[in-house]
Amino acid sequence: MPYTEGIEKAKTPLGKLLEWVKAAAWALGIWLVLSTFLVQAYFIPSPSMETTLLVGDVLFVNKFLFGAKLPFIDANLPAVREPRHGDIVVFMSPIEDSILVKRLIGVGGDTLEMRHGALYRNGQSMQEPYAQQLSPDNTLVGDPRTRQEMLVLQKGHYIGSDPNYLPDVHDWGPIVVPRDSLWMMGDNRDMSKDSRFWGFVPRKNVRGTPIIIYYSWDAGSYRPLPFFTATRWGRIFHIPR
Repeated sequence: MPYTEGIEKAKTPLGKLLEWVKAAAWALGIWLVLSTFLVQAYFIPSPSMETTLLVGDVLFVNKFLFGAKLPFIDANLPAVREPRHGDIVVFMSPIEDSILVKRLIGVGGDTLEMRHGALYRNGQSMQEPYAQQLSPDNTLVGDPRTRQEMLVLQKGHYIGSDPNYLPDVHDWGPIVVPRDSLWMMGDNRDMSKDSRFWGFVPRKNVRGTPIIIYYSWDAGSYRPLPFFTATRWGRIFHIPR
């Protein structure tokens, strides 16, 4: 009899509501755990990583690999591995409250230099098939204020011998990356505000790495409702590298 009464109670409107609330609470809890420690979605809002990542790409970001940040405290879970040269990294901006995605160029102890737009790491020329210079006339390149800002950021890390050193976005260094810091750059070199403009990224700011593009749409399309009508079908389930 008690067993039957329990079944009957669950069939009442109140019982059904309680069951629905329990299911919703479990789903919410699972989603919070997954998005906090394992995987989270991220939307690409700017062309700084073209053509690797396009405006309108929506990514799943693996937060577990580099050590997910614990909520409410300034600490991270242990990392499966440390970020490596060439990784695409999602991180908290060192100058503002925003999430960015760039490519990891240098880690602590690396000596970096750029000559006429070509990167050198520890004295060796870097092969960068992903790098693009899609907008060489961008005003970021020749702005004299940018050069002075770069000089201030690099002061104390420059190891060259030029007493009149004044870096440019295409010519700078050699500089040494400090310990527990990273040097990030966008693949679209002339449309990317990156470490050249705001300096080194603390290792603790790292949030994860993209694992797959699960949706993509042309945000610049003139079609009505481009989120639905301008889907880039060929980019869905593409793995960015």
